[in-house]
Amino acid sequence: MVIAIGNDHAGTAYKFAIIKQLEAAGHELLNFGTDTDDSVDYPDHIHPVAAAVSSQKASLGIIICGSGNGAAMTANKYQDIRAALCWNKEIVALAKQHNNANILSLPARYISLAQALEMVEVYLNTPFEGGRHANRVHKIACS
Repeated sequence: MVIAIGNDHAGTAYKFAIIKQLEAAGHELLNFGTDTDDSVDYPDHIHPVAAAVSSQKASLGIIICGSGNGAAMTANKYQDIRAALCWNKEIVALAKQHNNANILSLPARYISLAQALEMVEVYLNTPFEGGRHANRVHKIACS
């Protein structure tokens, strides 16, 4: 699976660990994030992730910033993106099961690296339940 990943300076270490985990599992990564801890503007690294998922160049996306909020807000500007800000595995599972989240937003300053790696595993291995949730997800878009 092709997965787009993007981060600001707060998420650089997490991104490298997530890339290592995903590549070991055989996934292809599109890295749109910064590779340093030097301050950057998160939208510059999140827009390309959302665009890749929106255009289906990537199946899913993972975005990382300090709180996860700015990254999620940026990604959710795209009509068909459902970026979910998650802070534990249970929220990740529900975001996929009920909301068919196509981008996972991680708050690097509020979760440990071990938690982030577990959350990525849950994200990738949890299916969308469909059914009554599909109708609700269909109603999210404005057009």
